[in-house]
Amino acid sequence: MKVLPFKIPKPENSSLILQEDVGEVFYDKLHQHEEIQVSLIVEGEGTLVVGDTVNYYEKGTILVIGSNLPHVFKSDIKTVTVSHMLSFFFTRELFEEGMLKLDVLPELAVFFKRALHGFQITSSKKEVVALFLGLKKASKLNRFIMLLQVLEIAVKADYKSLSSFVYEKEYSDNEGKRMRDVFEYTMLHFREDISLKTISEVANMTKNAFCKYFKKRTNKTYVQFLNELRIEHACKLMLARKELTIVEIAEVSGFHNISNFNRQFKTVKKSSPSRYKKEN
Repeated sequence: MKVLPFKIPKPENSSLILQEDVGEVFYDKLHQHEEIQVSLIVEGEGTLVVGDTVNYYEKGTILVIGSNLPHVFKSDIKTVTVSHMLSFFFTRELFEEGMLKLDVLPELAVFFKRALHGFQITSSKKEVVALFLGLKKASKLNRFIMLLQVLEIAVKADYKSLSSFVYEKEYSDNEGKRMRDVFEYTMLHFREDISLKTISEVANMTKNAFCKYFKKRTNKTYVQFLNELRIEHACKLMLARKELTIVEIAEVSGFHNISNFNRQFKTVKKSSPSRYKKEN
């Protein structure tokens, strides 16, 4: 199976796919696919990297990932025993060939614009969850109707973008493998010290070449990406492990200097760790 692009298994001439993923972990390789993905996390939690941005997902999270937007799920197997996700996969052409051109559906253009960077639905979640949970027993026609209902809610609901930058060119197979290796290594070893020399060797590049390569494709330095991954892990620990002190959280998240942790946390979250913990 090629890492990038990733092909969604589907019957011939089928433009709308319902997929159910159940297992210990979700597919954990960096990948992209032509289809737009709308997903409900039924069970599970972990880290989701979309484009250039690190995100956290948990049970009840509703995600929209745009066409050819690189992403990777990293399930947290230490806190959950099963990962379960329900997803719609469809292309924009499903609507462009007729329905999107109708005057009654211009608001769908808002959905497709937001999907370019991916987004998470943060309000009206009960309605979306109810629709998803009824999908398996629905006929193909009703599934399409339910998709329209989900899209209507997605347009009107509050949302959070999943990525701030999208690399405009599709990855080649070699680029896909290189970025996959970099992301995979980082997500496995972010608690440890990772030097630019080490990660450059993972990418099979010189340090200077790698730094330019990564910055061009994510619009941020590798160190910025690494710090964001560590901070997201720290935020998760603050919510799930209230008995841990800020110093302990910093240590297990890969920061061995509390001053640096406080500085990086404020840069990413625009808040101090203690204030963030208190407010959440």
